[in-house]
Amino acid sequence: MTTHTDLTASLFNTVGRFRRQLRRTAGRTFGGTVTESQAELLRLVGRQPGISIREAAAELGLAPNTASTLVSKLTAGDLLVRTVDIDDRRIGRLQLTEPAQQLADQTRAARRAALSHVLSRLDADQINDLTKGLDVLAEMTRMLQEDQP
Repeated sequence: MTTHTDLTASLFNTVGRFRRQLRRTAGRTFGGTVTESQAELLRLVGRQPGISIREAAAELGLAPNTASTLVSKLTAGDLLVRTVDIDDRRIGRLQLTEPAQQLADQTRAARRAALSHVLSRLDADQINDLTKGLDVLAEMTRMLQEDQP
């Protein structure tokens, strides 16, 4: 019988190995010039241009001051543009610079292609199991977000 400790270790190992292998297969976003936290923020902004700093922090599970620090570094590195919301000047909106958007789009396409390739090699039962597992991970993510102070 699998214990919670065994399942926790297995989950960390599997998800971590999956993410690392996908990065190796599809290439690192932004040429490996940024930290993984910075890359996650850039990928999010690439998917949701105009997202606020507060929304980005919540989506990534970051403290607002941590997100602001990442934004400052990425803005200084000419990867991110911060603008003031036209309706509420207290809100900062984020957008990738054009070169950063091109890199994000290329890497996203490479990751999607790599995932599509391996998904096409799974049988119907494996696809069904994966779908159920993703539903469980989504629920666990929701629970973790609810439990945050």
